Amino acid sequence: MGRLVSDRLLSEMSEFIAARVGLHFPRERWHDLERAIVSATGDFGCREPESCVRWLLTSPLERREIEILSSHLTVGETYFFREKATFESLQKHVLPGLIRARRNSGQHLRIWSAGCSTGEEPYSIAILLAELLPDLGDWNITILATDINALSLRKGAAGAYKEWSFRDVAPEVREKHFTGTKDGHLEIARRVKKPVTFAYLNLADDAYPALENNTNAMDIILCRNVLMYFEPERAKRVIESFYRALVDGGWLIVSPAEASHTLFPQFVTSNFPGAILYRKDTSATAGRPMTGAVSGELFATPEIWLRPPVALRSEPMAPVAEDIDRFLQVGVEENEAAAPERTVYQEAKDLFERGRYVEAADKTRVVLSQNPVDARAMGLLARIHANQGALAEALECCKKAVGAEKLNADWRYLMATVLQEQGRGEESLRALKHALYLDPNHALAHFALGNLTARQGRADESEKYYRNALSILRESRPDELLHDAAGLTAGRLTEIIQSTIPGGVKNER
Repeated sequence: MGRLVSDRLLSEMSEFIAARVGLHFPRERWHDLERAIVSATGDFGCREPESCVRWLLTSPLERREIEILSSHLTVGETYFFREKATFESLQKHVLPGLIRARRNSGQHLRIWSAGCSTGEEPYSIAILLAELLPDLGDWNITILATDINALSLRKGAAGAYKEWSFRDVAPEVREKHFTGTKDGHLEIARRVKKPVTFAYLNLADDAYPALENNTNAMDIILCRNVLMYFEPERAKRVIESFYRALVDGGWLIVSPAEASHTLFPQFVTSNFPGAILYRKDTSATAGRPMTGAVSGELFATPEIWLRPPVALRSEPMAPVAEDIDRFLQVGVEENEAAAPERTVYQEAKDLFERGRYVEAADKTRVVLSQNPVDARAMGLLARIHANQGALAEALECCKKAVGAEKLNADWRYLMATVLQEQGRGEESLRALKHALYLDPNHALAHFALGNLTARQGRADESEKYYRNALSILRESRPDELLHDAAGLTAGRLTEIIQSTIPGGVKNER
């Protein structure tokens, strides 16, 4: 049987998907790409695959299209406690160590399941914690579950599963943590479900770590069977962002097929029986480069990533050392002459955005030593502390920023996000409402209130806040950056909210 999509269109579609979604389909995997396109053609309302590809290539890729493409391009196959050796490492080594460290220092844990599919992975973590913590209710536990597929997220949030999801689960675990439903499903127990929050996030496009999407200061990040779908350069950037999103001593967990010493040079490799995990330890990795070489053999399984190595070629004779020095010095002088003078605050902010939190904090304190009531610098220091997991210090900085600029809604909003991370929901609610009193058009505050009231089970109130945020965002250009929101645009926040509202929001086409 011949191709249903021409090689030329498959090539263009491969480049398009890599640029917009981050997924990697080299020529060796074009048959997978074609199969996905054929499968998705009907969902896009097209009659035949080639016209579907032409339409996608010439149309703006909206959230709905991204969801449909992702659901057909990736394998959503998952089940509880998949890759048992990984969960045994978590249960016997990683989680007990974190619990011991935190039992007398705040009793909080933050875990992120990145690429959670229909939720079996984050709920497996929640079950482990329920088994390990007899005083589970006394802990402030966040388990963030993100995915690019809104349908999968809704299934995960519902928390009801068929027998196929339990094919590697002991009967006693099922009996203890699940209850049967009338339609034959098994539903996760409320006490286990409570810490898990599902949210839409595109690892290829969205900014993280960020307070705005709760991706900061993580103790554990699981991203299994996801990186294998990314082009190498995009995977490298995702891993760098994960590194910044982890607190010092935090863990990154990938699938055995994705484990590679060249892909994670900034992490310390920890070998457990049947599993390789990666730990952020800044003292052990000081001086190492943040990134490793990008090649066609980043992962242990060669068929996963089939980009061929770059062939060597002869080059003209290199210039002598004096010429290089002269060339570099001219470049430095030209750049210094052309670049505007940067303030210490701007230098601190740049360091913060690159994940160099200790240096960013030092620079910010220099600003505050010159002006102790600089609310902007105090707000930045609050974000630095929050991204390091120092929530008490972050809250103190927020209070000082509020004291310096009592009429600034941004500081109330920032304080609310820190309070929320501390598990102080009612105080966070009050701070967000105060922010809206000061600025009724603060879209992020409306969105945060929507999330908070949704977690409290107040669905009607939650939807009201979401729709208020959408109404405000319509007044902005889609590419307009929201103020102090980690690169989040009005259009991106609109898409996130549309994915969050129960039942979604129909696109007007």
